[in-house]
Amino acid sequence: MQQIKIPVSLDPVRAANKRLDYQGVIPGGQMKRLNGASAGDCSEVTVSLTCGVDIQGIVYLKGKAVTELTLECQRCMTPFNTEVMVDFCFTPVKDGAEIDELPDMYDPIEVNDYGEVHLHQLIEDELIVAMPIIATHQEGECNTGSQDLTVGKIEEVQEERPNPFAVLEKLKSK
Repeated sequence: MQQIKIPVSLDPVRAANKRLDYQGVIPGGQMKRLNGASAGDCSEVTVSLTCGVDIQGIVYLKGKAVTELTLECQRCMTPFNTEVMVDFCFTPVKDGAEIDELPDMYDPIEVNDYGEVHLHQLIEDELIVAMPIIATHQEGECNTGSQDLTVGKIEEVQEERPNPFAVLEKLKSK
């Protein structure tokens, strides 16, 4: 299949009934929130998406998204590139009552008034959640020296506190 631009919105029921497959890209410039969460602009997002209906009659959108992000290492504070990949399997729902009946393998997504989902936003949300919580280089690649990790010396301070039972000891001796 040739690389195409992934549609911004999609009617999951129609796409599933037609058993559509999408293999394409989302330009990195359209991912405003993802770019804001990273230290630089993300590269284009490569997406493969399969729409279908399972044996229970549940409509699903199953796929994978991969991009390369520039993040700032929290140890040495220098930028580095890392690949962020996410696998997803969604099913559209119209109200909250349907969510409880879904199998665990499907994540519910709400459709708008026209029965469509905003595909770019959905993929961007998944990539943001898949980002590392604390971005760091690999252990051997980080530019920290042995002195960089030392913050200071902790001295143990022992404070003399009065014994709360000293009063009882005085009474006992009388």
